[in-house]
Amino acid sequence: MAAMAAGKEEEAQRLLNEAERRLRGARSFLGGLFGGSSRLEEASDCFTRAANMFKMAKNWSQAGAAFSRAAQLQLQLQSKHDAAVNFVDAGNAFKKSDPQEAVNCLLRATEIYTDMAIAHYEQAADYYKGEESTSSANKCLLKVAAFAAQLEQFPRAIDIYEQVGAVAMDSPLLKYGAKEHFLRAALCHCCVDTLNAR
Repeated sequence: MAAMAAGKEEEAQRLLNEAERRLRGARSFLGGLFGGSSRLEEASDCFTRAANMFKMAKNWSQAGAAFSRAAQLQLQLQSKHDAAVNFVDAGNAFKKSDPQEAVNCLLRATEIYTDMAIAHYEQAADYYKGEESTSSANKCLLKVAAFAAQLEQFPRAIDIYEQVGAVAMDSPLLKYGAKEHFLRAALCHCCVDTLNAR
């Protein structure tokens, strides 16, 4: 069993070396001109494979570190979903060796997933506005505002709450809900500055 684990670690180390070699090639001048992003993808794939080998060898710390490196490369490649998946895998590996690093990785994954959700809700709101469906658009915008407030993006949340509140004020059916939207905007103002809230 120990020999098998040692073999897996050797294979993982070989994959790490291969990933570093590909990274150096991507950073070189010619690598940047000719396929730098494909080398980053290949390096990310090597880090992921190495992480899985480390997992099989039960070397949780090295597995988490390799998954984390793969996630960072995926962020450079603008592949948010893959980056989040790798951060979750890193967090799960670090749970067994470094709980604080596990928390950091899982928080990073949550941040990425939340950013992706915000983008999709904003897109849905735009589509609803295009179809003259103001109520559905406002529901999507309120989700965006809630996510923004959770991420402490208070100015963004304030703008949305005030915008939706103003739309609600103009509608006889929605004007009673306007108070809630303006209250939420005021609460976000309080988080930024008490003078703004007044």
